[in-house]
Amino acid sequence: MSTTVADRPAVAEGARQLLGSSRPISWVNTAYPFAAAYLMAGGGITAGLVLGTVFFLFPYNLLMYGINDVFDYESDLRNPRKGGVEGIVLAARWHRLILVSAVLLALPFVVGLLAAGTVLSGVVLAVVLAAVVGYSAPWIRLKERPLLDSMTSSTHFVGPAVFGLALAGAPPSLPVVASMVAFFFWGMASQAFGAVQDVTADREAGIGSIATALGARGAVRTAIVLYAAAGLVMVLAGWPGALAGLLVVPYLVSIWPYRALPDARCEEANRGWRRFLWLNQVTGFLLTLLLIWVAMRA
Repeated sequence: MSTTVADRPAVAEGARQLLGSSRPISWVNTAYPFAAAYLMAGGGITAGLVLGTVFFLFPYNLLMYGINDVFDYESDLRNPRKGGVEGIVLAARWHRLILVSAVLLALPFVVGLLAAGTVLSGVVLAVVLAAVVGYSAPWIRLKERPLLDSMTSSTHFVGPAVFGLALAGAPPSLPVVASMVAFFFWGMASQAFGAVQDVTADREAGIGSIATALGARGAVRTAIVLYAAAGLVMVLAGWPGALAGLLVVPYLVSIWPYRALPDARCEEANRGWRRFLWLNQVTGFLLTLLLIWVAMRA
């Protein structure tokens, strides 16, 4: 009995590490795109919806961020941003637990989703999972390859939506394709801006990124172009879906002051990045209202 009691603090700490490594503030950023895309495509309230939403809520994020926390451990120790909503510094003693738990928790969901879907949805899910693993895993490390880092990161969030569409059997109509392309540009822009704050630290550590390649101001300006492109592409979605293009305006306003930011002051972009994290919540709410309106008009 005493052994069990003694183990309780370790179990509780392990659970906290699992939860923290999954980045709870970002759960909605992956579960919501899947569920919204699935429902808007006519998938309905099904086992596939429940299974996919739960998967993209916690197991998917634990897999994505857990792998990142384990293999970015050394650089995270030197990163002053780590330790809050932007990610924990995962102690070495928990690395094995995180990796094993991430795989074991994801596996039954992946099997279930593959069984519930088609060959096409299975291919999409495979691509999404490959992007999750390839972003941080040793030897591949797509996060350190300029441009590919932004594209892969965007796939992490657009992928669940594309999978939701494929699982529901949605045809590739112009509004659907335009929405996914716009979402992809938005994701690339967000990753590019997020990398700006680490330009100096990444260069000192020998880590590559779109921001180290373009410099702070170059990455910010690229993000501005990509956000604007996302808004413009939504025009192709037709009315009233095109209104979603206006949702990029707050992001443009938020990062505009950093358009001339020199590399030496790159850390100042962290203020804009923290604002970005909360902008996502507001944007998600407004997008939900728009989707409800679109559904009511159908």
